Amino acid sequence: MAKKLAFDRGLFAVVLLLVGIGLVMVYSASAAIARESGADWNPFLVKQTVAACAGLVLMATAMHVDYTLLKRPLVVYSLLGGVLLLLVVVLFGPALNQTNRWLFVGGVSIQPSELAKLALVPYIAYQLDRKEAKVNRPEVLIPTVGVTLLMAGLVVLEPHLSAALVLVAACGLLLFLAGLSWRFLAGGALVGLPLIALAIWAEPYRRARLFSFLEPEKDPLGSGFQAMQSLIAVGSGGLLGQGLGHGGQKLYFLPYPHTDYIFSILAEELGFVGALAVLGLFAALAWRGLRAGLHAPDPLGRYLAWGFTGVLVLQAFLHCSVALALLPSTGIPMPFMTYGGSALVTALAASGVILNVSQHA
Repeated sequence: MAKKLAFDRGLFAVVLLLVGIGLVMVYSASAAIARESGADWNPFLVKQTVAACAGLVLMATAMHVDYTLLKRPLVVYSLLGGVLLLLVVVLFGPALNQTNRWLFVGGVSIQPSELAKLALVPYIAYQLDRKEAKVNRPEVLIPTVGVTLLMAGLVVLEPHLSAALVLVAACGLLLFLAGLSWRFLAGGALVGLPLIALAIWAEPYRRARLFSFLEPEKDPLGSGFQAMQSLIAVGSGGLLGQGLGHGGQKLYFLPYPHTDYIFSILAEELGFVGALAVLGLFAALAWRGLRAGLHAPDPLGRYLAWGFTGVLVLQAFLHCSVALALLPSTGIPMPFMTYGGSALVTALAASGVILNVSQHA
């Protein structure tokens, strides 16, 4: 192992800025809904702040525990087995909004599909660290693709198709960066795309989302309501925005303003300049994460940094695409910003691993 250096302060600052902006936007976007609780404080902000503190503690821990512990099979397979167990248990838990995505433990909700990213990326990195030169052979493809499809299949059963696709994309990205042949990528696409189409067509609500995405203006008060209101929010922000806290779409016009459409509220209140600044922070995160992987002393560190960076940036891209009506509504959170403890803690833990890798060269 090369000499341990100082962690990437630029990346650290970017993460803290995104968390800070996220807390402010959760407070603003949830203001109208929070009044309904009758409390003297905003419960969404309180819960998100607690999650941020827990996530920052986990990030600091991940920064200082040597990532080479993930070279040990016991650590990797214990993490993987624990998450797989949670993905199974959640299917038999109480339903919320007709889905089984959350486990409730002591008044705290846990979303196993978010934790799955923290197990899958280290598992694939562990496999590539040991057998990087055999990336196009069954001894790599079978365990990596098999575990990914198992995890993704359990997540689809919740149902949460978009989260499952993020897991598959993370696997594909890491294998591609390891040198996977184009013929395997093409074969995977030929098999995967029909399966995705089938999964969409099999569920009426997914079909409705797809059709409303294609032509939201045909039913602006029904299936196209969310997309139209999101575009109104983004468009009304203009260059400099309506002003922090002065957005109108969060006043019961745009559904789920503090979760699925937090970027729309940000664009409305902070304008094009504010939205571009946030996207610039994610671009900086992508660059610093790529740089950490490039300078990593071993394949494990390289794929850990690239895998977690890819997951965070991909989620941000998908979330913004939904806000701009470039993709159907997916429920993918904006890392560091969307209200939700599991998503925030997962994003900070992933950032801690990237920062850990950045300390080695």
